Amino acid sequence: MSAVPGRSTQLSPNQLQKQELIVEAARKVLAREGLAGCTVRAIAEAGPLTKSAIHYYFADIDVLIDRAMAAHINTFAAELRKVADKHSDPRKRLFAVTEAYLAEFADHPRGAFLWFEYWIAAGRAQHPQAIDAMLTSITELLVELLGPLDVDDPRARARSLLSYLLGAVVQQRVRPRSSASLRGDIEALCFAGYR
Repeated sequence: MSAVPGRSTQLSPNQLQKQELIVEAARKVLAREGLAGCTVRAIAEAGPLTKSAIHYYFADIDVLIDRAMAAHINTFAAELRKVADKHSDPRKRLFAVTEAYLAEFADHPRGAFLWFEYWIAAGRAQHPQAIDAMLTSITELLVELLGPLDVDDPRARARSLLSYLLGAVVQQRVRPRSSASLRGDIEALCFAGYR
């Protein structure tokens, strides 16, 4: 069992469930209101627990926000894995996942704003561990997708591909491009010398 941050006691299964309810309420608030709107009051209004309960389980709102953002990225990565599982051909699997990645942010632009807003806030607070965990989660998925494609250094290509995707999310808001055009970029990035 884990301890409540700032407390020496262990959590019971019931307390762990309450903590997860708070995290889920924070996820909803973050998705709807963004980082600035994610206050203890807003979380209490979105969930079944009171402000005092939230303060009991999370003495630091930043820890709660980190947990809620981690839950967002874990859900997103799980959804991308479901997309990958629909395809047996490794190349089609990679392109389906990258298209799903970009489509998520095109369909839900507030999600992109939230991610970048969170990354900026965590960077300013000199708390890069949370950002690193998010990036690692998606990078590992891309490494898994690139591994069977016999490319040199799948990890380096995965990092480059994630950097490209992050930039493409921003550029698509300003200067949208077709899926075919983006796929051409991804082909060049991932398979240069391997066609």
